[in-house]
Amino acid sequence: MTFKLWSFGLVAGLALWAAAVPAQEAKIAFGELTQDTTLPVEVSADTFTVNNADGTAAFSGNVVVTQGEMRLAAAEVQVKYATDRSAIQELVASGGVTITNLGDAAEADGAVYTIDSGVIVLTGNVVLTQGPSAMAGQKLTINLKDGSGIMTGRVTTTFVPGGN
Repeated sequence: MTFKLWSFGLVAGLALWAAAVPAQEAKIAFGELTQDTTLPVEVSADTFTVNNADGTAAFSGNVVVTQGEMRLAAAEVQVKYATDRSAIQELVASGGVTITNLGDAAEADGAVYTIDSGVIVLTGNVVLTQGPSAMAGQKLTINLKDGSGIMTGRVTTTFVPGGN
């Protein structure tokens, strides 16, 4: 029921937005729930490399990152540490990135997940699908802490009237 109400709100909001402003931005909800960003982050991959000289690390080959209900898949994920190297600050994914959270899915060329803030920024040929509806743009910023998102960069959408 929540998804149907949200979808109706999306359709109504998009209609008002399209009529009122020729802007290239759309606000969305992602995953129908907030994500606990303090949950453990689990990573699996074909290869893991560490360079102690420069403090970098990378997962490559069929990389899957999970945290609670959120799942990120990519060809490669670079690990960026905090300046004092005491914690992981960001995960930088590239190569066919897909992020899913419950029934929602987003695909992009690349993504950066800033762990402390719970923000994921997907860039390049972004496609978001939510049930039968789809939205595309060049950048999608998802805040996992409150389940919100914003799509920018020549936003286009497809929805099924009465079916959302």
